[in-house]
Amino acid sequence: MAHAPRIDSHMHVWQVSRGDYGWLTPDLKPLYRDFGIDDVRAAWDAAGIDGAVLVQAAPTVAETRYLLAVAKSEKRVKGVVGWIDMLAPDAVDELEGLATDTALRGIRPMLQDIPDDDWMLKRELSPVYRAIVDLGLRFDALVLPRHLPNLLRMIERHPDLPIVIDHGAKPHIGESLDSWHKDMAALAAIPHVHCKLSGLVTECRGQVSKEALVPAVQALLEMFGPQRLMFGSDWPVCTLRSPYAAWWQWANELTASLSAQEKDAVFGATAQRFYGLS
Repeated sequence: MAHAPRIDSHMHVWQVSRGDYGWLTPDLKPLYRDFGIDDVRAAWDAAGIDGAVLVQAAPTVAETRYLLAVAKSEKRVKGVVGWIDMLAPDAVDELEGLATDTALRGIRPMLQDIPDDDWMLKRELSPVYRAIVDLGLRFDALVLPRHLPNLLRMIERHPDLPIVIDHGAKPHIGESLDSWHKDMAALAAIPHVHCKLSGLVTECRGQVSKEALVPAVQALLEMFGPQRLMFGSDWPVCTLRSPYAAWWQWANELTASLSAQEKDAVFGATAQRFYGLS
């Protein structure tokens, strides 16, 4: 029986010379170079990846346009999650303009890097949240565990906003997950909230191993279920702690108890449905 398309729901490409990746400094030596589609092809082929979603890595519209251009040149890129200045007076117009490119599937403010943890609750953002819904786009929540109570309030205020939590909200793997688990469970109780099974290897405190990931992955599977959980590589950021192939292998082994249909969901169908990918 044929499996559903395999989708990597979260990966990046960048050109250092573009100059707008504030977080990407020479200190991050393994990442401080260009990463393009040609660099990931072999990993895609080995994992049998049919399509991928490119996610913004710089807080600029220029980078979003760059990602949309990459999507035009590469048939396996099925969608782009971009960035706009959500507080700009012309934010809705900007979003409407970008959304004329059907590759744009969502927007992601870099919430984890914004000093004000209450930023997402600003009333001035309401028209943009509305526009995301009206334009058929999605919202990627790049949050840390401390943001989860505010994320819950934001979702309650905007109940029709299609939302996915990136990287399982970056739990502190290897430490107590109690507080993270309680807050994530409250979010998972809202039927339309989705989550990415991504970015976990880089959250390991200490040794990276499949065993270290078990508690967080099991919790996410139990809370969200396969229909609301989607695999993402977080390449090339994942390469700080593990190659693409290793995380792909671990993700498959950590979900080995799922049925074939449930695995199809996690490794493609959920992302395809959530982002409305062709």
